[in-house]
Amino acid sequence: MMIPNLENYFRGFIPPRDGLLLELEEEATREAIPIVGPVVGELLYILARLAGAKNILELGTASGYSAIYLARALPPGGRVITLEMSEDMARRAEANFTRAGLADQIEVRRGQALELMADMTETFDLIFLDIDKESYLPALAHCRRLLKAGGLLAADNVGFAGAADFNREIFTQGGWRVVQLFSFLPLHSPEQDGLCLALRQE
Repeated sequence: MMIPNLENYFRGFIPPRDGLLLELEEEATREAIPIVGPVVGELLYILARLAGAKNILELGTASGYSAIYLARALPPGGRVITLEMSEDMARRAEANFTRAGLADQIEVRRGQALELMADMTETFDLIFLDIDKESYLPALAHCRRLLKAGGLLAADNVGFAGAADFNREIFTQGGWRVVQLFSFLPLHSPEQDGLCLALRQE
């Protein structure tokens, strides 16, 4: 027997947030800025901590909401590199990182994610994929190249139609241990969506 009205029930377990994150949530609602919300944010924090991730790559910065969760999970000396196409959003995110006391841990690189990734040579412990969904599939080869063996790729919004080819490719191409999760995610954009977690194999 299931708990009645599961969606309302799980709304009672939305993780607490500090004032800055609550402000960014209100801003996102007001200005239609897509953010991961507190459930996925907390999941990213937990995954980064479990992975012991010291070097993290985020694709898609927006206002910096998810990067704050990732950076707060870093060990001493750790770093998040986040890629953002919009100059306005990049500036706003940097201001938010300063307010969060994380400016030294997060580097914002400006430009189109696929072009920036093509020139990157760093190795990352965790990559968070959250750009335009049609770019997920072409980004996959770059993610595989930049992610260390045993590293984690987390992709948001894989319930969007634009991510369908990515979903099939990462599931069938080999070299990944993959789980696709259809999820109820309170305060996420949207609240019913898919998440992909993939471990890069040796």
